[in-house]
Amino acid sequence: MTKWSSLPFKALVALAVTAPGTALASPLDRGPVADFLTIFRQQSIPKQLVQWRHPEYKAGTVVISTKERRLYYVLGGGQAIEYGVGVGREGFTWSGVKTVSRKREWPDWRPPAPMLKRRPDLPRYMAGGMENPLGARALYLGSSDYRIHGSNEPDTIGAAVSSGCIRMTNNDVIDLYSRVKVGTKVVVLR
Repeated sequence: MTKWSSLPFKALVALAVTAPGTALASPLDRGPVADFLTIFRQQSIPKQLVQWRHPEYKAGTVVISTKERRLYYVLGGGQAIEYGVGVGREGFTWSGVKTVSRKREWPDWRPPAPMLKRRPDLPRYMAGGMENPLGARALYLGSSDYRIHGSNEPDTIGAAVSSGCIRMTNNDVIDLYSRVKVGTKVVVLR
């Protein structure tokens, strides 16, 4: 049996390039190899470094503009990283201040009760992995049902499509996840 960690880098690149869109099977469904494949398989609205002219938001703060459909990670020194995001559709928009209460890699998904009431066809539980709607990473916002999470539907980035969660491409949420700590302030603006 081949150990995936023993494959040379070129073999992993070949696997990623020749198998786009293919569901990952164990043992590749979680961990660094899955992250590597995710990055190669998805396109994104590129993150970029931008000027930040809002001194009221300190370095390390996440600011989300639902109107612009952009998430900003404030670096300080007049700079922020800007990411494209998907936001809540009409009737599911919200604003306010939350705190990142926990972080999960390849999170499991249990749809909240209000979502199940609207969509009884949804599964009650879905294990983490490429088919999971929370994607590669999730940042949980306080005690709410809202999260900043990855998506297995990168074409929804830039749209108002969710039930209130903030969606990012998997490669962008992996990047943000590496920067954000539990306790980070998240400001959601309309």
